Amino acid sequence: MNIDNLKIHYTNIINKYQERSNELKKIIFRIGSVRLIIFIASCIAIYYYWGQTSVVLVNASIGIIAFLVLMQYHNSLYKKKHYSDEQIKNAKDELKAIDYDFSAFDNGADKIDAEHSFSLDLDIFGKRSFFQSLNRTVTSFGKDKLADTLIHPFEQKENILLQQDAIRELSSNPELLAHFRAIGQMTEMDKLNTRDFSQSFSKAPLLANSLFWKSMLYIVPLIHIISAILIYTDIMPGGYYSIVYIATLIITGIPLGKVSLIMDTFDSKSKVLGTYSDLMTIIEQETFNSPRLKSLQAELSGITSASKSIKRLQSFYNNLTVSKTFPVALIFNPYLVWAVRYSIKVEDWTEANKNNIGKWFGALAEFDALMSFSVFAFNHPDYTYPTPADQFIFEGQALGHPMIHRDICVRNDVNISKSPFFLVITGANMAGKSTYLRTIGINHTLACAGAPVCAEQLTFYPGRLVTNLRTADSLADNESYFFAELKRLKMIIDRLQSGEELFIILDEILKGTNSEDKQKGSLALMKQLIALNGNGIIATHDLVLGNLESEYPDNVKDYRFEADITNDNLTFSYKIREGVAQNMNACFLMKKMGITGL
Repeated sequence: MNIDNLKIHYTNIINKYQERSNELKKIIFRIGSVRLIIFIASCIAIYYYWGQTSVVLVNASIGIIAFLVLMQYHNSLYKKKHYSDEQIKNAKDELKAIDYDFSAFDNGADKIDAEHSFSLDLDIFGKRSFFQSLNRTVTSFGKDKLADTLIHPFEQKENILLQQDAIRELSSNPELLAHFRAIGQMTEMDKLNTRDFSQSFSKAPLLANSLFWKSMLYIVPLIHIISAILIYTDIMPGGYYSIVYIATLIITGIPLGKVSLIMDTFDSKSKVLGTYSDLMTIIEQETFNSPRLKSLQAELSGITSASKSIKRLQSFYNNLTVSKTFPVALIFNPYLVWAVRYSIKVEDWTEANKNNIGKWFGALAEFDALMSFSVFAFNHPDYTYPTPADQFIFEGQALGHPMIHRDICVRNDVNISKSPFFLVITGANMAGKSTYLRTIGINHTLACAGAPVCAEQLTFYPGRLVTNLRTADSLADNESYFFAELKRLKMIIDRLQSGEELFIILDEILKGTNSEDKQKGSLALMKQLIALNGNGIIATHDLVLGNLESEYPDNVKDYRFEADITNDNLTFSYKIREGVAQNMNACFLMKKMGITGL
């Protein structure tokens, strides 16, 4: 499928569900009109037959039943329309995304971490970030899992291959991708903090272990039954029943504080549980072939499936919630000990499922993250799945940056086929060095996450990526630019010395010091990295680093990005070439901008 076919695919979805939404809108309007007519007709009939009690009761009953049935039907239609509208919105957002407008998606700004090995340098999170282009998660914990897969990608070849198989399978089923997303967007999924929810399972039960309150579930209804029998047989005067009622009302009101604490576990957000159940149902009912997807499906299976268990919890909690309403508080609670009854059901459920809840939500989080990778794969049919290797290598053809528009993206090769080995890249300002480094970094991250990469071919070793492209001063820590960079380089050296196999990407080593110090320090650092069996790419303006290839012919290879000056015009090809850069453009640009005296 090419880009034009992708646009046709999403346009067809919009047209299909727009037609369905319009039809549902008309039906909903008609149902609303019928409900209004029934209400008015019932009021007129009651008024006309007011003196005939039996007729009034029949009319009122028929009107109420018809009204409630139509209201239920109206709600089901509204839910279908909501689903159609979500499909339309998602398809429109994808059309924008194909044209590199990702504003509709969460950018993960809360995940930005300047101390991370590479995420800040590669613009993984934040406005116009790669995460924003990738993220299609519908749960907060799915978003966390997606972010975690990027910043802590797989390091084992086997895990990468399993992930690739799962993404391949899901990306071949766009209807499932669209359905899962639309269902997940039917409620505000962030309303339930699943971390706190899971932790609440470790708390001691407030009512479920109380023999007294468990006994009250039977004793209180029995008291009312016995009282009714005694009154019916004239053994007890009817006036005494008010004492019985008040007594049981007071007794059942005693544990309401504990009931409120149990209700706070969900914070009145039980609708989200229903959506979680629906999402789990989708996973449970689908037929999968890839081992990872089968494994996630198995996590949700058991004597009772996860979706059914969550639905049951939602039912218990809904019944518990209504215990605060007027009719339940004054009728069901003193007669059936309603609040305590459903509090105990909720606590019994948590006790029975405390070992499952983390597993269920973990499986849902992983599936949600896989959906994002799969939509990414579907939207980039020209991307390829890279081949993980057993020893260090990063060798690819026509690598491009996924955030650069396909019409202007210049693709380049890369070849690191032995260890220790470094590419030293020299070149003029704006010639493409930094973009090339980020292109390598983001594709390495995608490859280690099991996703397809922006390349014609890529073979890679899933090593640990470390970058230093965007070191900055830290006013909060009273830390200079130079010292921050030294700390970063020290971290790299320490990790290499500890035996880690790193893939290192550095842009302009020791930017924060003078030229002579910079040259000496850069050469010393490069020699130390080679001695410690490091691998990676170094971009620099210091042409002296180009001499390293002659000193370390088996460990260093020079490449360059040139700026070409023709007829007093500066042009860039953005294509990488072998050798050391010949042209620099700083003086030329300053003259062009009227900065004289050079």
